[in-house]
Amino acid sequence: MRRLYSSIATPFALALAIMLAVALPLRAADRGALEQFLKVTGFDVALESIRLSADSAPEILGLEADSFGSEWSRLVAEVFDTDLMHDMALDILSETLSDDLLTHAADFYASDLGQRLVVVENKSHMAEDDGLKTESGAEIIAGLQRIGSPRVDILQRLNVASDVEGISVRAIQEVQIRFLLAAAAAGVIELQMEEPDLRAAMAAQAEQMGEQIAASALASAAYTYQAFSDDELQAYAEALEHPKMQKVYTLMNAVQYEIMANRFETIAMRLSAMQPSQDL
Repeated sequence: MRRLYSSIATPFALALAIMLAVALPLRAADRGALEQFLKVTGFDVALESIRLSADSAPEILGLEADSFGSEWSRLVAEVFDTDLMHDMALDILSETLSDDLLTHAADFYASDLGQRLVVVENKSHMAEDDGLKTESGAEIIAGLQRIGSPRVDILQRLNVASDVEGISVRAIQEVQIRFLLAAAAAGVIELQMEEPDLRAAMAAQAEQMGEQIAASALASAAYTYQAFSDDELQAYAEALEHPKMQKVYTLMNAVQYEIMANRFETIAMRLSAMQPSQDL
């Protein structure tokens, strides 16, 4: 399953309440079926990869991860525990994902094309060197644009289809805000502005952030799917654009971002015992 968040990390308060209200089914899928769903779609690996977003946490607060030494690695391992995040996802999905939507998404990802896509997506999710992926992907995009290849449009179509209603920028900024507020409440930092001013400052940066995320996502897609034909990627885009798959991705995005936000807030609280207060 395609990952939507950026390496600059975060999720949304508004998110889960709204998204789950929209996605709430008549009858949710059972836990056993959900376990299989996570595996066949690759969503289990996407959840595990949330841990990698913790690399950006100190930078957001104006701190250096190296200053914590080995304690930082230990903290991240505890807070972003794979089993914990897995169970959090199951708890939410067991109340929200219908059998009908689960079956629709699982059937596509269980197909030959779907499983090949999951393999490369899982590898991409867990790649620790995002810089190399972005740089190589950008070179691929530049080459495709030079020859006027339609593949660029197909990759953009994939990204639009997986970022339902363009929530990624709002989600990323909301998590950053939640993280900063939690860090301030824990005494890790001292905010020099009130929450409304912080939100206004973030909103002013939204367009620029959106452009950066779009460029990064396009490069990442070019690199990740380079072994697939245009026809295969066209078929993937069509699958993602199906109304049922759009509902699945709406829910998956909300779950993924909410778990990330929750874990970032927990990191902020735990940092209070490790780092003296600093002004931000």
